[in-house]
Amino acid sequence: MSSASEQVRINAPPSHHGLGWGNVRNHVRELWQHRALLWALVLRETKARYRNSALGYLWTFLNPLLLLGVYSLVFSVYMRVDLPDYAIYLFAALLPWIWLSSSLTVGTTCIVQGGSLIAKALLPPQLLPLMHVINNLVNMVLGLPVLLLAATLVGRPPHPALVVLPVLLLGHAMLIQGLVLITSSLCVRFRDMEFLVTNGLNLWFFLTPIVYAITMIPERFRALALLNPATPITLAIQDIVYWRRFPAPLHVGLSLGMGAIALFVGIQVFERLRDHMAEEI
Repeated sequence: MSSASEQVRINAPPSHHGLGWGNVRNHVRELWQHRALLWALVLRETKARYRNSALGYLWTFLNPLLLLGVYSLVFSVYMRVDLPDYAIYLFAALLPWIWLSSSLTVGTTCIVQGGSLIAKALLPPQLLPLMHVINNLVNMVLGLPVLLLAATLVGRPPHPALVVLPVLLLGHAMLIQGLVLITSSLCVRFRDMEFLVTNGLNLWFFLTPIVYAITMIPERFRALALLNPATPITLAIQDIVYWRRFPAPLHVGLSLGMGAIALFVGIQVFERLRDHMAEEI
């Protein structure tokens, strides 16, 4: 537990109220200083998720395996899709999407739900959004071996382009963390944010080429589709796993660039609104 002096500092109004790199430095420094607490929160959340479960942590592997099995059954037996091994194509796109949507769904309300800890200055508020992003990242990482094994079984073994995957995950992590910082801080003041995010994710899913190929979008709109922050990583992972080729540099660059912008903006919004979080929760 933090000392009294640390508790005062955690929720005290930040000394830097402008927009810029000062907020980023302070935000990151505070996360680093409380990295042990962050790790403890991640472990606690993981244990709570599988508490009283007969299979426990095995579900982290069974969930993606069962999901892949369902898609394979549906699109191989009940529905015929022109694209060969469509279940692999779809699952490659769903993994980053599930990470994003799950993080936003639970992360938007995390500060409101953790209000007692924040009001008592027991932890910096930015730990809670990051905790959920990390937890859902673990789920995605554990789903990757399932995807790669299934792809290998249908004749699509791992390609050297897998070396690009950590870069893509970094860009996607920045994007998700930035968005969750925005929605979680706004939710403290505007409780309707939870419902706006839920419905917005439904629309966003169909605006992203996950269940359909980007070539199905009229050519004049494809450049616009690439401005969708979820599109570049979707196409890049499909390139790596399904098409077995290196992703387009444009897609990798867009993933990193939009992720960095989202994280920068998210930190600015969060730091501007954190002054009054404790009293508004």
